[in-house]
Amino acid sequence: MLSKTMEDALNAQIQKEIASSYLYLAMAAYCEKQNLPGFAKWLKVQAQEEQGHAMRIYEYVNDRGGTVVLQAIDQPPTTFGKPVEVFEAVLKHEQKITASINDLYALAVKENDYATQVMLQWFISEQVEEEKNATDIIALLKMAAEHVVLLDHRLGKRGE
Repeated sequence: MLSKTMEDALNAQIQKEIASSYLYLAMAAYCEKQNLPGFAKWLKVQAQEEQGHAMRIYEYVNDRGGTVVLQAIDQPPTTFGKPVEVFEAVLKHEQKITASINDLYALAVKENDYATQVMLQWFISEQVEEEKNATDIIALLKMAAEHVVLLDHRLGKRGE
């Protein structure tokens, strides 16, 4: 059984994951408007992944006898600048999510909640991958500069 404190923290994380999905969908819409369908596709896949993360925590809370309480999400921005600025925003956001996951883990340790610690290990590993993906794309964008269209085509192959 989850403590009330852990349950509340996990519900807050569900909200953050859903908000992440919404943010990435807004970024995808922006990229589509900028005629960058490959970037948009990558971001739509990312939005789906974030929704999956929210559902993973949702299921965990239910499995542990907790109550899922969905919280409101804010409207994301509608403009993001150049492609490199989009992915710099992705990286900054993922770093914020990493900090939130780390805080959850610290709470689970404080509460001697071993099951939640184990569940959060997957998220800790996932955040390493998320930050690396964003960092790699930023590096490619900086190297590509005027060849953004080629990179857009490459990113459009995600999930194929």
